[in-house]
Amino acid sequence: MEQSELTPKYAYFIGMVRFLPTAGCGIGAAYGTIKSGIAIAGVGTFRPELVMTSLIPVIMAGIIVVYSLVISVLIAEDISPPSEGTYSLFTAFLHLGSGITVGMTGLSAGYCIGIVGNAGVRAYMSQSKVFVGMVLILIFGEVLGLYGLIVALILDSKGKA
Repeated sequence: MEQSELTPKYAYFIGMVRFLPTAGCGIGAAYGTIKSGIAIAGVGTFRPELVMTSLIPVIMAGIIVVYSLVISVLIAEDISPPSEGTYSLFTAFLHLGSGITVGMTGLSAGYCIGIVGNAGVRAYMSQSKVFVGMVLILIFGEVLGLYGLIVALILDSKGKA
């Protein structure tokens, strides 16, 4: 492999480090699942008939990990072994930026879903009219992660040009 100023050997390291920030999506989803799951267990104790409708925050928290998976697969396709081609420093930093973007927004979305899911499910146990408002706020929290996915996809597409 030929090394130049634009394609140094450490570009591959920077490109691979981008997989670490995407763990934020997994951490956010885990947090959302834990916080909402605790509330669902409490609801199941007093009102077992509400458990199935109370699972919405847990399902939405699980979707956040899919955002990280999509970006990881797209970037893994772009990285080739050093012997097969060049991987520029520009592309490596774009991949790192997309990993940070999707990871941090996934973490914040999971945190939001966990807090809203916990409080919303507990309030839903007392008053069923809260359900629609809870779902709307959960959707707004989920959109945070979706915005991060869109920005990460744009960054990834710039690396292919």
